[in-house]
Amino acid sequence: MIIQDESLPDQQANLDRDDELLRLADREGNGEVLRFWESSKVFVVLGRMGREEDDVNMAACKLDGVAVLRRSSGGGTVVQGPGCLNFSLVLSRVTRPELRTITQSYRVILDKVSAGLKRLGVASEFRPVCDLVVGGTERKFSGNAQRRGRDFILHHGTILYGFDLGLVPRYLKQPVLMPEYRRGRIHADFVTNIPVLPEEAKRSIAQEFAG
Repeated sequence: MIIQDESLPDQQANLDRDDELLRLADREGNGEVLRFWESSKVFVVLGRMGREEDDVNMAACKLDGVAVLRRSSGGGTVVQGPGCLNFSLVLSRVTRPELRTITQSYRVILDKVSAGLKRLGVASEFRPVCDLVVGGTERKFSGNAQRRGRDFILHHGTILYGFDLGLVPRYLKQPVLMPEYRRGRIHADFVTNIPVLPEEAKRSIAQEFAG
């Protein structure tokens, strides 16, 4: 597996780079990749089927000059920026049969991420469909989404470690659809940062997938 630590200066370019890695694997046989990146600017990114009118406080985004973009994977709308570490995985579902179903693949992948964070003292737990939460409080620090190619999948994940959590309710509306474990909590009571250093998180997560 190729490990890349590559943050591009443009938000759209970072999203496009992930799509390129999937294309290179699926069409040109470049193989599996784990890429880490982090945006230096705050922006909002919709999932493939997300709707601005449902998810985004557009007035606040326009006032603050915050870009609203769209990624190719599914999942919900999120706010990105400094303090939010992204991990992007391009994995073979041919050589990894455990990834062939979406439900199972989320658990398999996030169990590895959780194991990497456990070595750093973070007691994280998986919550369906595709979240990681802090044990006990069930506050979310990692959201995930996937896009499926012919033979490979592109998995997008985030880890909040030093993010300005006040930006979430400023730019995002309360979602209409929520996982059961959220129990209707507002953003301020639901999302959290975890106490890790990004470089340590990268090394530990990479160790899980490199084996």
